[in-house]
Amino acid sequence: MHNGWIESLMSMYCENQSSRNSMPVKHSLVLDGDKGELVKASERMGKKIGVPETKTIAALKSHSEAERRRRERINAHLVTLRGLVPNNEKMDKATLLAEVICQVKQLRAAARQASEGLHIPMDADEVQVEILEHNGGDGSLLLRASLCCDYRPDLLSDIRQAINDLHIQVLKSEISTLGGRVKTVFLVTTGEGDNGYAAQLEVLVSSVRAALSKILDKVSASTEYAQELFSPRKRQRVS
Repeated sequence: MHNGWIESLMSMYCENQSSRNSMPVKHSLVLDGDKGELVKASERMGKKIGVPETKTIAALKSHSEAERRRRERINAHLVTLRGLVPNNEKMDKATLLAEVICQVKQLRAAARQASEGLHIPMDADEVQVEILEHNGGDGSLLLRASLCCDYRPDLLSDIRQAINDLHIQVLKSEISTLGGRVKTVFLVTTGEGDNGYAAQLEVLVSSVRAALSKILDKVSASTEYAQELFSPRKRQRVS
């Protein structure tokens, strides 16, 4: 009896499944813009889902590759830095960078000290006048003046004329050139027998600075056209 009941249930289940399988599956049609024809909605939906996924995967791969190359460049630079720093076997990246920065600062300081006694023309046009000392009790003054600017043929003659007009004596002069730039440094004195140190000091410094600034203005005016063509106009500095 039980076996007959089970067989009846199995028969009903098989008939139900057969009926379901025989029913037609309905699909709605949509227009495929790429093909220009009607396709089943399920196919169109699958296509829409697949394209963004492909682009996303490609973008992720590209980003991963770019990140890998970036890390390789950083590691290569770190290897180079390790070759410049002694006793670096136990240094991590942060310690290595800190040590390199410290050494660069030390090198800059050493280079600055080494160049203090050198008269190298700089890019900026400038006039400098400084007081060195008061020579003895004769009231004479000693100044150091410098002029840095572009070279031109009559530059030295203009400097000599300016010194003659000021009625001061040149004790020493140095001229250095670099890439079309000239720096002239000279020591001047008022000579012996000129009394009134405090009164003369302000006048002398002002007169020397004004005379050299006038020469600098002349140089700038004569080269203005060339500067506009090839480079920004140089910044003038007077101290």
